[in-house]
Amino acid sequence: MYKKKPETFWVSSFRPITSAGSSHFIRFAMFLIRPRLLSFILDSNYIDRIKGKFKAVKTSADLKCRLSKVCPPDHFAMRLTSGAADVVGPQICFEGKIIMSHVLNNVGPGLNIAVIDGETGIVEKIGSINMQKGKGKRGEAEEEVLEYLKEIKPGMIVLVASFGDVTPKLTEEVRGLFAGMGSALVTSVKARDNWVFAGRAGGADRSLYEKTAVNEKKTNAYEGWPGQVEVGGCYPRTQTNQT
Repeated sequence: MYKKKPETFWVSSFRPITSAGSSHFIRFAMFLIRPRLLSFILDSNYIDRIKGKFKAVKTSADLKCRLSKVCPPDHFAMRLTSGAADVVGPQICFEGKIIMSHVLNNVGPGLNIAVIDGETGIVEKIGSINMQKGKGKRGEAEEEVLEYLKEIKPGMIVLVASFGDVTPKLTEEVRGLFAGMGSALVTSVKARDNWVFAGRAGGADRSLYEKTAVNEKKTNAYEGWPGQVEVGGCYPRTQTNQT
């Protein structure tokens, strides 16, 4: 009696499998993948863990002022960069926005200062203080420098970036006012040193955000000038009981 030839199912371009052996093939395949499949199904947290990993990855749009992490809700992102010699001005970034820079044309030789409301993060005042002896470009006498600093209300965040030589008017009294904001390095700033500092008016704690680049012939990056100095991080918001 003539027997019908089994049908052929092509599951690859290399080997045909007949209908008679297809069931064995399927059983064997299920035998191989069943443990992995069951493990995947039974692990109810697997997908959540994968999602968590993707959520943890922050894009550059989330990172303010070129920081490597997102600041907590009770902190402000900031980055301060001093000037380069007496040629390139400093830069101050606060909460992802450049608020002072050479490009914005709102910096000048001397101390460049931004005063921020420590509770709301609102930029209250920005400006540069010419620290050269005499009246200077903007006409600041030494008394006016002191008056400017003394007018800053307690609780305000003070961001400072130097540009050029700031020592001519950096008197002991002026240094003392910055020390009262948390500066530990202002007392050692010398001629042509670069200095950046973030502090709080009326704050008793030493600031963690302060750096200097010392003017030293052997290490200077430019002729007669040290390299730029930079500091960035998450500055704590002023709490009500701090003011």
